[in-house]
Amino acid sequence: MSDAMPSTPREAFDLLLAGNRRFAAGTPRHPNQDAARRADLASAQRPFAVLLGCSDSRLAAEIIFDQGLGDLFVVRTAGHAAGPEVLGSIEYGVSVLDCPLVVVLGHDACGAVGATRAAVADGTTGRGYLRDVIERVTPSVLAAQAAGVSEDEDFIATHVRLTVDFLMDRSRELAEQVDAGRTAVVGLSYRLADGSARPVTARGLELSSDPAPTS
Repeated sequence: MSDAMPSTPREAFDLLLAGNRRFAAGTPRHPNQDAARRADLASAQRPFAVLLGCSDSRLAAEIIFDQGLGDLFVVRTAGHAAGPEVLGSIEYGVSVLDCPLVVVLGHDACGAVGATRAAVADGTTGRGYLRDVIERVTPSVLAAQAAGVSEDEDFIATHVRLTVDFLMDRSRELAEQVDAGRTAVVGLSYRLADGSARPVTARGLELSSDPAPTS
């Protein structure tokens, strides 16, 4: 959407990461953020990616991927915890809005993951509805511990991978779209200090080759 509407998962992924590279380098374009774009979108939207990210205030998706109005269909929860509403929102983005890409975005120093690690270590649960967030993140923390993980970055990567697995396992609609090659699901881990997002895992997209830089 910033240049031309991506029609494939690869095109969408390349466009998204190109925007992140611009942001990390301090050379953002700030595309699609003017009055003309706003007016053009008043009657309809067609974002090129669904992004499930953490609610952390430092993780504003359109900013860190250098996108604009109508480019991303964003779903955010603490620790990118996924429940029925999140699954429904993602299915809407994929099946109704025809997004060719779904992204799960985790980040270092995630408060929800940290709170869950502390709760698991202490044998406690959170207060109020924070308990629900902790319960959804706990399987990732337990899996990371079982694998001998000790570094924060590795806990985040594990949580991102298991969230991608969860989406694919729970949503038949999403799994069918991926199997048909109409969309892909990619897990990314964002570094707060340098602003870069690195691939962690993917379904329906090959990550072995770097996307071509976009100027």
